[in-house]
Amino acid sequence: MTEFNAIVAREVDRRSQGTLETLTLDVLPDRDVLVKIEYSSLNYKDALAVSGRGKICRSMPMVCGIDLAGTIAESAHQDWKAGDRVVINGFGMSETVWGGYSQYQRVSSDWLVRLPETFAPEQAMAIGTAGYTAMLCVHALQDHGVTPDDGRICVSGASGGVGSVALLLLAKLGYQAVAVSGRPETEPYLRELGAVDVIDRAELDRDPRPLEKEVWTAGIDCVGSKTLATMLAQTRYEGIVAACGLAGGADLPTTVMPFILRGVTLRGVDSVMAAQPRRQRAWDDLARLVAPAELAAVFDIRPMSDLPKLATQLLDGQLRGRIVIDVNR
Repeated sequence: MTEFNAIVAREVDRRSQGTLETLTLDVLPDRDVLVKIEYSSLNYKDALAVSGRGKICRSMPMVCGIDLAGTIAESAHQDWKAGDRVVINGFGMSETVWGGYSQYQRVSSDWLVRLPETFAPEQAMAIGTAGYTAMLCVHALQDHGVTPDDGRICVSGASGGVGSVALLLLAKLGYQAVAVSGRPETEPYLRELGAVDVIDRAELDRDPRPLEKEVWTAGIDCVGSKTLATMLAQTRYEGIVAACGLAGGADLPTTVMPFILRGVTLRGVDSVMAAQPRRQRAWDDLARLVAPAELAAVFDIRPMSDLPKLATQLLDGQLRGRIVIDVNR
């Protein structure tokens, strides 16, 4: 029986705790495709699940990891065969179904996206759920009609995974992106990604007035709470803010004023259950816009055995950019 390693969350003192365990193929879920995983990545939700600092795992034991890249080992579906390179993001992995922090995983063929030839598996995970979410946010702005000539775009949580890739994508498309970060030491990194300016998060993470001076044509918010409320209060007439995160809190202390007096749109972006056409569009555009060499500045590869420590570091704001997880180390 094939043995392999995985990060498994189990209940300890009424909360989840992820540790490295040895599993066998017979304990994997009964689904139609077996993937030999090469890489996953570390996201905010992953950190909550592994550390137990958030109620992410809805049942336990749970193999953590909300995305994966690898090669099909076995398939019972006619559209997929052994050797196909694939990527999966979301679909409840690490919450309701076993995820990508494993050397093998059985998945549904409905979840699979073909890995673009442009990317190696580790590069796809440098993009991962964070980069795929960033692309969905950029699409939200584009579909609203925002063009590079319209003005500045605010990106909060800019030194994190979604924010970092959002800056890179916006710069590639010719937009003027302003990074919001609470870590002054990351400014050179953020400017290297393409930020035209960097402002301290304290400028947004405060109690906002119902309406403030119009500053932003649009925004991408990864933080929520007061930061999102201030961004909305500063967004120009008929502008849009794409919101995809809650690192600063799940509350939204705002009023209806930005919406009814300036026609501002708040567009929620969900990457977990997004329809396949939206996923395909996102990955196709990522392959078109992001050269593999450009990803080198965005990610570091770390072994799966480091995940418990890495999860704590991410939640404590000690990491920057994307952390790619080598599940075979």
